[in-house]
Amino acid sequence: MHLPVFLEEVIDYLDLNPGDRIFDATLGGGGHSKEILKRILPGGKLIAVDRDPEAIDRNRIQFQEFKNDVIFLNENFRDIDSIVEKTGIDQLDGAIFDLGFSSFQLDESERGFSFMNDGPLDMRYDKREGLSAKDVVNGFRESELIEIIREYGEERHAKLAARAIVAARKKNRIVTTGELVEIIKSAIGWRYTRQKLHPACRVFQALRIFVNAELAAVEEGVNRIFPYMKQGSRICVISFHSLEDRIVKNVFRNRSRSGEALLLTKKPIQPNRDEIRINPRARSAKLRVAERIV
Repeated sequence: MHLPVFLEEVIDYLDLNPGDRIFDATLGGGGHSKEILKRILPGGKLIAVDRDPEAIDRNRIQFQEFKNDVIFLNENFRDIDSIVEKTGIDQLDGAIFDLGFSSFQLDESERGFSFMNDGPLDMRYDKREGLSAKDVVNGFRESELIEIIREYGEERHAKLAARAIVAARKKNRIVTTGELVEIIKSAIGWRYTRQKLHPACRVFQALRIFVNAELAAVEEGVNRIFPYMKQGSRICVISFHSLEDRIVKNVFRNRSRSGEALLLTKKPIQPNRDEIRINPRARSAKLRVAERIV
């Protein structure tokens, strides 16, 4: 079951009312959207966006009773201008960006996101788009792999991991997550014996971010939504690692300095012990909120 992170905090900060028009940039498992709908109806409208077509299909069924109140779009939230044009809604009362991937994506081994389940080495949110993780690990130069793993995974042992990948693929093409996990464990696993973190965690994170161009999407999406926000409306962004959080922090800070936004969270909100106990995947989450003031 997918558990939305910071559900109570997001609902409180959005300050929802019947008739509001809300943008959910990352529909995922639909947890935030379900609670939002309860508060904006009657008369409200939810724009529900996700790059993953399976998320859209799954939520169309889940939200069948709200089919006239939700606009589902299989889009990248960075394309906000196109989304606004398609919906005809150019004034928003609130927005939520949950930058984590859903439990459905993580638990479905055929998607290739998890280092805990063996499956095809893919990692794309939408399989119709671009390169897969398999293409990257088998086709990129060692220097390029080092840069990806170091920059997007913040992995200190990027050279060792990349060198092991290149050596392994000379023998056989790497096609499954299980194969990649074993390669990484053999290269740097011994350096993680005293840590709770799985040795493949940061490498998988790096590949996922690179394959889906996630960081560029975050910067563009959060920036581009501001002109469509009404005065007094709020933007909530949940990030799950320092690279995302840094981008959101800078976007909000720049908007604040220009006089467009008020920072409602000077420092990011972090999950309490109860939420982490119920949902361990929330442990790295951070919530930042800004209000459009002009």
